[in-house]
Amino acid sequence: MTPSSSELIAAVATAPGRGGVGVIRLSGPGLVALTQALIGRELTARHAHFARFKASDGSVIDEGIALWFPGPNSFTGEDVLELQGHGGPVVLQMLLSRCAELGARHAEAGEFSKRAFLNGKLDLAQAEAVADLIDAQSEAAARSALKSLDGAFSREVHSLVDQLITLRMLVEATLDFPEEDIDFLEAANARGKLAGIAAQLQAVLATATQGKLLREGAHIVLIGQPNVGKSSLMNALAGEDVAIVTEIAGTTRDTVRELIQLDGVPVHIIDTAGLRETDDVVEKIGIERTWTAIARADLALLLLDSRDGITGHDRAILDRLPATLPVLRVFNKIDLTGEIAVQPGNNDIRVSAKAGLGLATLRQQLLERVGWHGETEAVFIARERHLDAIRRAQDHLGSADAAYLQIELFAEELRLAQNALNEITGAFTSDDLLGVIFSRFCIGK
Repeated sequence: MTPSSSELIAAVATAPGRGGVGVIRLSGPGLVALTQALIGRELTARHAHFARFKASDGSVIDEGIALWFPGPNSFTGEDVLELQGHGGPVVLQMLLSRCAELGARHAEAGEFSKRAFLNGKLDLAQAEAVADLIDAQSEAAARSALKSLDGAFSREVHSLVDQLITLRMLVEATLDFPEEDIDFLEAANARGKLAGIAAQLQAVLATATQGKLLREGAHIVLIGQPNVGKSSLMNALAGEDVAIVTEIAGTTRDTVRELIQLDGVPVHIIDTAGLRETDDVVEKIGIERTWTAIARADLALLLLDSRDGITGHDRAILDRLPATLPVLRVFNKIDLTGEIAVQPGNNDIRVSAKAGLGLATLRQQLLERVGWHGETEAVFIARERHLDAIRRAQDHLGSADAAYLQIELFAEELRLAQNALNEITGAFTSDDLLGVIFSRFCIGK
């Protein structure tokens, strides 16, 4: 995808399907002539105009509101026209086809946001926040995406880059005076400045990690032997009957997924088939899917029957789990044993999914085990590529500290750290990466 300011683009900017209002957005050159042909008059900038949208033979396609935003004071930085008509798929397609007749081409995915980035209206982190705001799975995620769109994440990155530039200027100035370089850096507290940057970068990484969790959610898989109450716990956490519960072992034969929210954090709960030896062909397929879900999970809840404790079969399940997968052992059915839900000093959780005992403690433990430690109000949204860039910057800062006495290497590692951080905002980004990022956006954004 290589948008050009010499091309006029158009797309439906509202969601697919029927609705009360549908919006078509256009951006680029030639909009004055298109508006004249489509509406029959010029528009006042940033005023809502009632208009009839006309076909080539003068017949009316639709009627609604037209808004004109001359560049550079628009979302994309180019001339922008928005047509707000009725939200039927047919009438929107007719109006979009008429725009194509008048010289507009169909926009590609994310092309409006990409033009906004290329024209300096948004940096790359802010542009990504547009898509994250649309895709937010919880209120907390939406608020965090809005913070990133407002520039909270970008300001943190710019602050770090500015400090790196200052330190680089100091270090590279010493290259002209090699006989005094170390003494000069010591007097300027270069190492102390480096440590301060590293500490601030670690704080940004911690916040960005929380933002990634808000954006993508956590994947928690319920595993265990048949009939230990996995489906009952699934229903209790979801607050509704999303999984079938019977006394018959092996009732669940496929994975059942449900998205819930815990303190604003989206959590994907996955109920799975009970793990046991079986000759049932369908149940075997379900068990295979259980292990696939386990391989992709962020946390496994091993559900156990509190009347039986940990059996040999349970230990075999534990031994087969990936070494890197965190596991929380949950003893269910304490309503049948008389145990208390909270036992100080014990990392295991005791619950009764049927009676609702211990579920508040379980929810708290789930958040802690998936890495949620923050308040949602202080978090900005982030993606895996942002975390990768921050970690690479950390590595380069560590290498810079190790190369402190070798000024050329010290300076080079600082430059590489700066480049890594600049990838977040797009100040240093390849065209290939831009294509990948914006191709995942909605067509109308």
